[in-house]
Amino acid sequence: MLPTSVPAAVTTIGSMPGTSVRDAVGLVVAELTSGDGVPHLPELPGRGPGSDLVGRTAGLLAGVVPDLAVETTATGWRFADAPGRESRRAASWLGEDLDAWEEALQGFDGTVAVSLAGPWTLAAAIELRTGERAVRDPGACRDIGGALEIAVVDHLADLRRRLPSAHLSLWFDEPALPAVLSGEIPTQSGLSRYAGVDEPVVEAAYRRLVEAAHGADAAAVVHCCGARPPYALLVRSGFDALSVDLLLHDRHDDDAIGDLVEAGRRLVAGVLSPTDTALSEVSASVDLVRDLGHRLGHSPEAIASWVLVSPTCGLAGASPDHARSVLSRLRAVGRGLRDEEGDRG
Repeated sequence: MLPTSVPAAVTTIGSMPGTSVRDAVGLVVAELTSGDGVPHLPELPGRGPGSDLVGRTAGLLAGVVPDLAVETTATGWRFADAPGRESRRAASWLGEDLDAWEEALQGFDGTVAVSLAGPWTLAAAIELRTGERAVRDPGACRDIGGALEIAVVDHLADLRRRLPSAHLSLWFDEPALPAVLSGEIPTQSGLSRYAGVDEPVVEAAYRRLVEAAHGADAAAVVHCCGARPPYALLVRSGFDALSVDLLLHDRHDDDAIGDLVEAGRRLVAGVLSPTDTALSEVSASVDLVRDLGHRLGHSPEAIASWVLVSPTCGLAGASPDHARSVLSRLRAVGRGLRDEEGDRG
């Protein structure tokens, strides 16, 4: 489960720069296996299709439901007649990544994190054989969600075998969720948009995934970047933590975060940009989190108990040096939230 005894824990969102999994794992493990870190299995989209979030998850789906195999197109991914080269490549890269991660984390007994694309981002990204996105077809959406439930159980069982002492947290990355809900996903022609998916349908799919993760003794986390994520929906769905971009936070959503915390869940606060820009001072990031907590009526000690800090999104677009700087700076932010000496500069 997510760390409850470690205040102001630090993690990443998943994706990392470069094409060497051993370099990426080495960086993550070096920076995030101390007492306040949650090492995340790296994704390396720079290697090409199949190592990206959607391709990796689609490869897992094809492993449990071959009818959901995918192939690449000029615009992304499309369902195929049977698993082919792309599915085999995705599975091979994931196996390579897990091998490197397992080797580096032997004996680790803290919390670890792995990410999969959420069902609505998959439905928005993958084309049906007609060329339209799966999100237009309720039956296809149900099939994706059902296959993902099975894949979650199998994936977590594999992780449990590899890291028997670790506490597992499974993250569902849902960058497309707001557009799916509001009906902003463009059709194949680009001249119109698919109808928005009703919240009860989205919530039901999430509840089943959370139950699958919990049944495998893992925490379930959802990451939704962008302005004004659908907090109330995500809290109702039962996720153990929500990962959001705190730099874009709207104060109108304070009460929703308050509801999250009151329900005993955790907030993963994105406080540093993942791109190669000047990093905020540690004190500015600490104040960003504490100001939110103060508005909710929480003491600094209480705030540190329910927040993790992270980049606002994945680090795949950063340089390796910037990624290293972000992780180092995040650890300083975590120490600052705990009021440890020398970390407010």
